[in-house]
Amino acid sequence: MTKLSVNINKVATLRNARGGNNPDVLRVAQDCERFGADGITVHPRPDERHIRRADVRQLRPLLTTEFNIEGNPISEFISLVLDVRPTQVTLVPDGHDQITSNHGWDTRTHLNFLTDVTHRFREAGIRVSIFVGADPEMVEYAARAGADRVELYTEPYAAAYAADREAAIAPFVRAAEAARVLGLGLNAGHDLSLQNLAYYRQRIPWTDEVSIGHALICDALYLGLEETIRRYKACLMP
Repeated sequence: MTKLSVNINKVATLRNARGGNNPDVLRVAQDCERFGADGITVHPRPDERHIRRADVRQLRPLLTTEFNIEGNPISEFISLVLDVRPTQVTLVPDGHDQITSNHGWDTRTHLNFLTDVTHRFREAGIRVSIFVGADPEMVEYAARAGADRVELYTEPYAAAYAADREAAIAPFVRAAEAARVLGLGLNAGHDLSLQNLAYYRQRIPWTDEVSIGHALICDALYLGLEETIRRYKACLMP
């Protein structure tokens, strides 16, 4: 079964908007686990506009499921990950001023850099996933860099889903098949929702994990967190 990792960045955004500790990010993460999430994802950025480095360190001993830390592997991010030692690190080519992740790595151009970073994390016993677009060549070079998994950037799928879901999923199937042939694990994330997740899982059932934050937290405003996680998990059932 495909695992659901809940990205709690938006919870931290809400907390930071007012100051104080409401909502309590640590408690929400533990509640997500209690409600059935298979993992927790955070994406600390240098300006700490949502998840803070202190949150990352405080979460590590509290979590009982898989902990996934996403981010651009600049020096301070590398140091944080090596200190915390999560289950998985997902390498994302974020710029400092990006609102959200909006593209995957050019793994061919950045092969040497990604190989060096991946080696450091794997030496520390951390599973490495590289964030890529739905391009078999980018998947291939992620494998050459030594990654354990790739995470497919699914915003283009989500954007095109309503108009033609078969056309939307086609490049992702090709990229996912390339990952399988290369022996890579397979993750997916960005703009997956209750509307498009089940079909994605149906067409690419060997997906190991999806990481979902924004849509899930928005749904929780209406459905409640426990019911929302239950519905997302139901989308991932065989």
